[in-house]
Amino acid sequence: FLNSGGIIGYASDLFELLSHQKISDEDDDQLYYTNIFLDKATRDKYKIKLDYRASIFQNLLATTDDLEIDFEKGILKNIVYNTQPLILHGNGPAKINLLNYGNYLANHWNPIKGCIACTENNILLEQLDEANYPEVLVGVFIAQPTPFIHEYLEKLLTLDYPNKKLRFFIYNSVQYHIPHVKEFVEKLRSKSYLGLKEIKNEDEINEARARSIAINYCLLKNCDYFFNVDSLAHIDDPKTLKTLIKLNRTVIAPMLVRPYKAWSNFWGAVSKDGFYQRAFDYFDIINNDRRGIWNVPYISSAYLINSSILKEHKPNYEMEDMDSDMSFSQFFRNEGIFMYVANIYDFGHLINPEAFDSSRTNPDMYEIFSNRLDWEERYIHPDYPENFNPEKKPLQPCPDVYWFPVVTPIFCQQLIEIVEGFGKWSDGSNKDERLVGGYENVPTRDIHMNQVNYDNIWMEFLRLFVRPLQEHVFTGYFHDVFTFLFIQCLIHLC
Repeated sequence: FLNSGGIIGYASDLFELLSHQKISDEDDDQLYYTNIFLDKATRDKYKIKLDYRASIFQNLLATTDDLEIDFEKGILKNIVYNTQPLILHGNGPAKINLLNYGNYLANHWNPIKGCIACTENNILLEQLDEANYPEVLVGVFIAQPTPFIHEYLEKLLTLDYPNKKLRFFIYNSVQYHIPHVKEFVEKLRSKSYLGLKEIKNEDEINEARARSIAINYCLLKNCDYFFNVDSLAHIDDPKTLKTLIKLNRTVIAPMLVRPYKAWSNFWGAVSKDGFYQRAFDYFDIINNDRRGIWNVPYISSAYLINSSILKEHKPNYEMEDMDSDMSFSQFFRNEGIFMYVANIYDFGHLINPEAFDSSRTNPDMYEIFSNRLDWEERYIHPDYPENFNPEKKPLQPCPDVYWFPVVTPIFCQQLIEIVEGFGKWSDGSNKDERLVGGYENVPTRDIHMNQVNYDNIWMEFLRLFVRPLQEHVFTGYFHDVFTFLFIQCLIHLC
């Protein structure tokens, strides 16, 4: 196999080869060189050899199974021929493989020192006066009903960056989130930010178009960076923006992962049709077994773009038959603009919106399965872990009765609102059609958890947070939780 992508020889000989016969710009260069090689007289005259064993050149197309990275030395080995090629050629669709290998070769990353390239060409903001900080446009995009939107917006308000160097662009196409955005905008206006532009639900502008408008707005205001943060992306580390600027890449995303899942905001590889394909190091990266900056073919949800790129390569979010995120990454791949994802620190996490039902009363209360981390942060009392501190004794108002901090006041308030919103209380008689047989031995005026579709959530809550307390104080007693714990727990928790 002859590949015209890699040739080495004397310049005079190469010039003669190119002048061997007429060839137009549209002709196939590989066919041209192949015909020359197949001609024995010409081959012998110029002593043309093919690098069959990949001693110098390594073509990557369909050969990844033959290759192995020596991480400590930062070199690539061809394990079939036991060679160490000097030049890698990402021919055809193998360009993505070239990016993968480039993340490790030439001492970019190694298992001893970690990410060596992370400290190269950094922008040291701490050496600048705040008046000289780059101006950043923060793009806030709410394009679908999203749980825990309040926390998402609050984290944007706590970014560790001078307010006078931040400008906000807000897009919301979701009716349910109008009150949340209104409150957020009021808070923005009370602070000394550079400016604010808002596209509202009633403007009826689609997501892809809104993203293009945001880029144009950034250029209009001569911003230095565009920081895109979708509603699914929670920036937990306030220093994230500063860190991304410091790393000094043209397009870079903070790595965000759905807690306890393998779903992230980047792909390490893409298939021929541009969709997800697992890279050899994907799990090492998302599990933080390897930390660094990684050249990847797809990023989404949160990313920082240097405006120098925007001026010459304005991203296209509106490619035909593509969602805006796919279109964005496809555009930069086509333009040859590298995209990076960084996991040198824990920057934040992704929200899972798939089971979110905004028609419910207080729908975030139902998210214990889909978004357990965020559910715990909002609804579980901050002193809950202290319940298991061996140096502390639990409060005991009377024998075998214990008091523990378990849930927050907002949990109690929202649970009350859920049942009050349902409003169909039993009449307090012995007749109860909700029960098998229709008879209630101990009549109460109540609402059952299954009536508000909360029974599974409640049982999971008891299993995760109440049962451990039960087993903690009643040593040796192990038992599954039951729904009849509801009344007593609700009274004492709230």
